[in-house]
Amino acid sequence: MKKIQLACLVSAFALAHPAFAQDAAQEAAPAVADGDIVVTANRTSSLLSKTPIAMTAVGGDDLIQSGISNPTQLEETVPNLSIVRGNGLQITIRGVTSTDGTEKGDPSAAFMLNGVYLARPQAQEVSFFDIERVEVLRGPQGTLYGRNSTAGVINVLSVQPKFELGARVDASYGNFDAINGTAVINLPASDSIAFRVAANIDQRDSYLIDGNAADGIGIGKFKNNKTVRLSALFKPSPDLSLLLVGDYSWIKGSPTNGVETSKFYSNVVSGARPTFERPTYSEPSSTLGRTLSTAQGQYTFRDSTERGVMGELNYTMGNVTLTYVGSYRESDRTEFSNLGATPIQADFYGSYWQTSHELRLAYGGDGPLQAQVGAYYFKEKSGIAFFINNLLGPNTRFGFPQDPTIAENKSAFGQITYELAPDLKVTGGVRYSNDLKSRVGATVLDTYDFVGDSNHIGTLLNRTKFQDNNASRKFSKVTWRAGIDYDSPLGLVFASVSTGYKAGGFNDGCETGKGPSCGLPAKALYYDPETLTAYEAGFKFKISPEFRFNGTVFHYDYSGLQLSQVSNACGGPCQITTNAAKAKIDGVELDATIQPADNFSVRLALNYLDARYGEFTPQPGIDFAGRALNRSPKWSWVAGVNYAIPVGEGKVVLDAQTSSRSQYELTDLANFAYFAQPGFSKTDASITYNAPEDRFYIAAFVENIEDNLVLTGAGTGLFGNATFSDPRTYGVRAGVKF
Repeated sequence: MKKIQLACLVSAFALAHPAFAQDAAQEAAPAVADGDIVVTANRTSSLLSKTPIAMTAVGGDDLIQSGISNPTQLEETVPNLSIVRGNGLQITIRGVTSTDGTEKGDPSAAFMLNGVYLARPQAQEVSFFDIERVEVLRGPQGTLYGRNSTAGVINVLSVQPKFELGARVDASYGNFDAINGTAVINLPASDSIAFRVAANIDQRDSYLIDGNAADGIGIGKFKNNKTVRLSALFKPSPDLSLLLVGDYSWIKGSPTNGVETSKFYSNVVSGARPTFERPTYSEPSSTLGRTLSTAQGQYTFRDSTERGVMGELNYTMGNVTLTYVGSYRESDRTEFSNLGATPIQADFYGSYWQTSHELRLAYGGDGPLQAQVGAYYFKEKSGIAFFINNLLGPNTRFGFPQDPTIAENKSAFGQITYELAPDLKVTGGVRYSNDLKSRVGATVLDTYDFVGDSNHIGTLLNRTKFQDNNASRKFSKVTWRAGIDYDSPLGLVFASVSTGYKAGGFNDGCETGKGPSCGLPAKALYYDPETLTAYEAGFKFKISPEFRFNGTVFHYDYSGLQLSQVSNACGGPCQITTNAAKAKIDGVELDATIQPADNFSVRLALNYLDARYGEFTPQPGIDFAGRALNRSPKWSWVAGVNYAIPVGEGKVVLDAQTSSRSQYELTDLANFAYFAQPGFSKTDASITYNAPEDRFYIAAFVENIEDNLVLTGAGTGLFGNATFSDPRTYGVRAGVKF
């Protein structure tokens, strides 16, 4: 039975140069001058320059003008951030990540839409449109956000209805037949009620080149997504507001996204060994690296829907504000694929729903004390079926029918900030989290009278059950934060110690003694929570009106990090998650904005990251201590310029940016193959004409001028393949406001 649901829409993000924004309270706040921006990282409104945590915030107009239309483009602009496509989006912040995108897995970075946690990474790559701002919080946020925020939080805030009539249209067209268009209408119904409707279309061809046309299958459009969002704001008085948001997305396309690993590497050595020989990187041309030469087994496609509703109620009583955020969301997924870069066919069917409820009470005012307490409830339930055709014999389907898989979280939290002396504040917070996870399912081999591909399956003759996949376990943890900050004449200085936690879980199978096909000891079936303690200090200086300089230094003690890889431990391939003992992460993040003239600005950033295993012995005699964590380049930097040339009452804006990263690891842990992505750079440039009063704009752009194919994943073995980020793209975009 269909359920209909929560809030939102998904994704938007950040740019290195400053932006204007509006208050996240229900009424739009006035613009903030001097390149600052209002954020809600601490669940109350504050200026970014006065918020004592490491974060990046970007306004929606900057997303449009910079051509950031999907989450993967953010990693060139947000320090120590990587977002890549895998089984959904895989988000890595400061080396902390999760590779388990299955129905039982959890991300390490919490992805929020309008303050609502979205559990499934497959739901997160929807086009950014009609976005107020994006906030990226780096480091564990285990007090105010809690659930699965070991790495940090990405919070996307859509534009709320305004009490004025208005509309806008934005569109872009680029190579790979990329079309992105958004239409927005804002309608005030009265002095207290306003509505906003936004619709988006986002499509493009695959970056892959069909190198085996003889198979007669071809590669379709990578994505063909359509989304509509309806928002309503009811504000009968300055003290009371209610925001309601509903959205519906049709997500279609051909998700084939990898090529043979041999296109990028030779001399691939795999297998457990005490040494760490690297495969040789081949540095293919863009054309060769994007060519899929293997015959495909079937035409790949996805046909999925996302839909949800959410509400946020705010009621202010003097210095106390009561906030309730409730949501419900549903997802239906259908995907036909070929595994890796092989003709081995697979299909996936899944149905998910989630609901969440959060109640907060915040105390503020002009006194020295600010405090908030709250309670949170989350539940997710899913049923899935994943099958692989003819893997273990002709006319067979090896697979995993799992229904239901349940995750439930109950939390209570509180945080207090007290001003000890003028401009000197201390903060303390604590959160208690209780998680329940369970699943009922099986690993099976079905025999049919005929199996051609996922579209042509005959009559079921027999089912052989290899094992039950039944498990249930509870986890609980207290996380906390302690910090101090001083608003000096030069700017904010802050330091903190904070903790994060992600619940444990279970692998395929069931515990010995709990069923006729159960043969796993508890130690092999279950994996433990991962925890992280972060020590951080930083500053946000305004040296002069023309010069802003920010810096952060941090150290992480990371324990029990959850590592996932494909194994043959289930009678066939399945994903296994284990805990590494410890990791250590150290880093420095520096960024500056310099504006020597009103129409000219420079943005600079330099990041150092040393993310490595502390104690990890995956097999006897194989010691990973000191080896780098995946997707964690030691050095990265950004340099950009923006120059505005007055043209009558309008202006022409020239913008260019280069980002660079040093080599990073892409270890295939299941096969002990130590791939690495060599250092690289990417350069983007655009020219934009902005009409007087920003009524309309027209722009031309090019991204990744070097046409570098940057690897996002690499593996060997039966399903090994190589995946890469966007090649060179270029096009035009335009928009108009009414």
